[in-house]
Amino acid sequence: MQIIYHGSYCKVSKPTIVKTKYAKDFGVGFYCTILEEQAIKWAKKYATSFVNIYEYHENKNLKIKEFTLMSEEWLDFIIDSRLGKKHDYDIVIGAMADDQIYNYVTDLIDGVITREAFWELAKFKHPTHQIAFCTLKSLECIKFIEAKMVKND
Repeated sequence: MQIIYHGSYCKVSKPTIVKTKYAKDFGVGFYCTILEEQAIKWAKKYATSFVNIYEYHENKNLKIKEFTLMSEEWLDFIIDSRLGKKHDYDIVIGAMADDQIYNYVTDLIDGVITREAFWELAKFKHPTHQIAFCTLKSLECIKFIEAKMVKND
């Protein structure tokens, strides 16, 4: 069992997979993190902010992809996801392409920078973490504990 967090504008006691018009790092899914501070940052994007807290119980029967490092494979997966390509994983875990990294990924896709330049720019960024629950079956691995309101400064 592991504690995970989801930043939002509301309490999310029953997580769902919502398709958005913008492609995310690991495709469509319900995104959480093991880093509470990161979830707080996600939540503070909204006027009203909540950090939702869950227990995550890994299910070894699910198809899980974990990127332990920012690697070429991780980068290719994010590029494919951002371009709308689908994958068949229930859960994907790894570093997040935050706003700055996202800009570098976009520049790489657009041919503005090379892969070598991407890695040079990306290596100085702080650690991030995300877990994307990509199927309904994967959502059964998480149990809502509570939601805490976060004060926006």
